[in-house]
Amino acid sequence: FGLSAAFNEASIRHYRFLAEGLLEVQQALKERSISMVVHQTGVVEGFKKLIPFAGVVVDRGYTRTDRQWRKEVAEILPVSLIQVESNVVVPIESVSDKEEYSAATLRRKIEPMIDYFAQPVALKEVKHSSLSVEVPFPSANLSDLPGLFNILGVKDRGGKALHLRGGEGEAQKKLFLFLAERLDGYATKRNDPSLNWASGLSPYLHFGQISPVDIYHQVRSYDLEDVPVFLEELIVRRELAMNYVYFNPLYDQYEGLPSWALKTLAHHEMDRRPYRYTYAQLEAAQTHDPYWNAAQKEMVECGTMHNYLRMYWGKKILEWSGSPKEAFVTALSLNNRYQMDGRDPNGYAGVAWCFGKHDRPWAERVIFGNVRYMNDKGLERKFNIQAYVNRIEAQLKS
Repeated sequence: FGLSAAFNEASIRHYRFLAEGLLEVQQALKERSISMVVHQTGVVEGFKKLIPFAGVVVDRGYTRTDRQWRKEVAEILPVSLIQVESNVVVPIESVSDKEEYSAATLRRKIEPMIDYFAQPVALKEVKHSSLSVEVPFPSANLSDLPGLFNILGVKDRGGKALHLRGGEGEAQKKLFLFLAERLDGYATKRNDPSLNWASGLSPYLHFGQISPVDIYHQVRSYDLEDVPVFLEELIVRRELAMNYVYFNPLYDQYEGLPSWALKTLAHHEMDRRPYRYTYAQLEAAQTHDPYWNAAQKEMVECGTMHNYLRMYWGKKILEWSGSPKEAFVTALSLNNRYQMDGRDPNGYAGVAWCFGKHDRPWAERVIFGNVRYMNDKGLERKFNIQAYVNRIEAQLKS
């Protein structure tokens, strides 16, 4: 595994979570007589050091950086490279050969294919140990995290998010607790920020520490009306995000939004904005809105934000920025810097949704044009939103 500080927006919290997961995998593989080497190197440079070898197997990536790495590695290899698509339930190009308009258009295509592709994977017996195989460089000491961070030169930013530990073991604990305590009621309670009824699995999915196929089978074993609702989020919505970043080359740019959204936002770009905040003010949660501030503080200090409030959070950045493009850049930057699942297809799609992606035009209004609007009155009407604020304040104090 090539470990480098290639992601400038990632900080110590992300690398700690990643390293905790890598250490667990390394130990589990050792028990199966498989050697895992973690080396401080760029991806392509690391492969060059290992030539020659018999063959290379990689997982599939969807973002621009992930795909470029794999392309560069394939170009330098004197042997075959096999790409395994295990980060989704249904391979994205089996579902569609184009960027899908919405969840509805993807859903019609993906649902008939789920059972065919969602086959459990059985571990094979290892016939030849690789523990004695020599490599031309030492493996990093994943138990010495301060030393590792110092070598990598990664930055400390925001809270440590120590309540989130990386690794498949932790992911399975999260899933077990969710199934036991919160799957029942998920359909009606998942959107309420005051209840915190989410699964909490997104960071583990992002870092590849739990399989979506494994989650699918465990959830399917429950006879609850909430099961289809959860699987909609796990498969349809998540893999719609994969489709977006794979087929839209401008997925991380304002210009990648739907044409109708760009047109209506441009038409209202000069509308008067009652509130205007700089990037620094937003980052520091220094706005007039206590609900938005609480969500921002949760993200900065804890590395997470309730999914419903992520939508509200992004909409308000659009409303309070000097221009729609400035708002898009700000929202994406903050998401990538502080969310534990930042720089993930879900994050890119989630930010773009706030600006009209995977949505439809709504009634026209100032600033937003035909892009969907959300306000604090809606939060107060639907939820006990002050209870959410109180919970975050108490969590930050502790």
